[in-house]
Amino acid sequence: MKRHELFFWIIKVPIEAGIIFLAFFLARDIRLVTDLIPDVHLPVQTVSTESLVNFALVGALVYILLSAFSGLYKMRIYQSKIQEFQDILLISLYWFFIYIAILYLSFGFIYTEQIPRLIVLFSVIISTVLVILERSILSKIETSLIQKWILEKTKILLIVRTNEKDIIETVRESAMYEIFGYAQKEKIDGLDIPYISWIKQVISAIQSHRIDEILVVQSDFTREEMQEIFEYARIYGVRYRYIANSFETTKINTEISFLGKIPVIEIKNIGLTPWWRIWKRVFDIIFSFIALICLFPVFLIVAVIIYSQDRHNPFYKSQRVGKNGELFQMYKFRSMQIDAEKEKRKLLSKNERKDGPLFKIENDPRITTFGKWIRKFDIDELPQLYNVLIGNMSLIGPRPHLKDEVKLYKEYQKRVLTLKPGITGMAQSHGRHENTFDDEVRLDTFYIENWSLLLDMKILFKTIGVVLGRKGR
Repeated sequence: MKRHELFFWIIKVPIEAGIIFLAFFLARDIRLVTDLIPDVHLPVQTVSTESLVNFALVGALVYILLSAFSGLYKMRIYQSKIQEFQDILLISLYWFFIYIAILYLSFGFIYTEQIPRLIVLFSVIISTVLVILERSILSKIETSLIQKWILEKTKILLIVRTNEKDIIETVRESAMYEIFGYAQKEKIDGLDIPYISWIKQVISAIQSHRIDEILVVQSDFTREEMQEIFEYARIYGVRYRYIANSFETTKINTEISFLGKIPVIEIKNIGLTPWWRIWKRVFDIIFSFIALICLFPVFLIVAVIIYSQDRHNPFYKSQRVGKNGELFQMYKFRSMQIDAEKEKRKLLSKNERKDGPLFKIENDPRITTFGKWIRKFDIDELPQLYNVLIGNMSLIGPRPHLKDEVKLYKEYQKRVLTLKPGITGMAQSHGRHENTFDDEVRLDTFYIENWSLLLDMKILFKTIGVVLGRKGR
């Protein structure tokens, strides 16, 4: 995702909130002049400025939330303007009826002054026209800046087998794209763009972030080679799209869009869209902040008990690998002896996890008596709420692993690093310690590809049930 793509996406939210807010005041001024109904003159009704500010704020909030949940702020490379304008009209209609219902249900205990319904109607009409105009202007500005190379174009790699002139010319004529080259086993005569023949060169371009997108038209690479390109694209966040019917369509989490007149399918790297990333982060902040305040007495008691055992720091810091391989300090209540890390080297031969890079012993001698108890109910994990608050972790996500463990990951297993690690997740709530490492990766990958707010809620409540219903580790 280019920075300018994120900017032009996110700037729509405050601009459109402002448009809706101002539309109420424009509507009131128009209502004082005319009711816009031919040969009918209704009694002129208005509302005070103080009350109108409150009505306008609620109206703007309802519109933004409705637009967000309806997908109007979803980032798209190409989108039919007609379809976008139809969506705006539909959302405006929904907004009108929802807003009227809110006014009706809240009158008397939230609002003491009514707003004339004609002002609301005028507000809907004005805001709809202005939002359509605003989106057209922003689109023109972004396109113009990209065409003038003020903003960076998206570097695209084509995978083609023959000289697909129509497709190549369509990409060339697009204001958004700069063709990085094309890849296939044999060079195509007459095709005047850079040629890549080796899979390793494609993978190198992905790993070095020299390309932003791959578009598969036709390929003479083997199925295994295409699968390898696809997996690397997902790991390194390179957008992967293909011309319809040129690749397996059994993949879930796809989106169909148009490159000019050509239908293409994008396989999403993650199910979490930029908009939902923001909502997930907001939820993390609110939940962790409230939880830290409410659980402060528990923190104090547990910390005092651990400190009283050996007069050492009750908190344990462990360097973990987070999103995109970034290292961070993860906090836990110390449940082991002070020299636990040194003792681990002596116990490596007793590791019961032979299926992957993880280390586990059923009756680990390093765990203290009190440590066993707090581990039983996952109380040792509570300090990670601080990691959630400062943004290193999320409440729900893939398991955070040690640096030495990640070094032993197979390439496809690194997909779990594309989201922030979580205090709990699919692997912890489904099977837990009975899972093999591959099982954990598959569960976390499923979560990454199929994220939804409902899935987060299910994992959260299932984790609570697992912890409370467990008799021991």
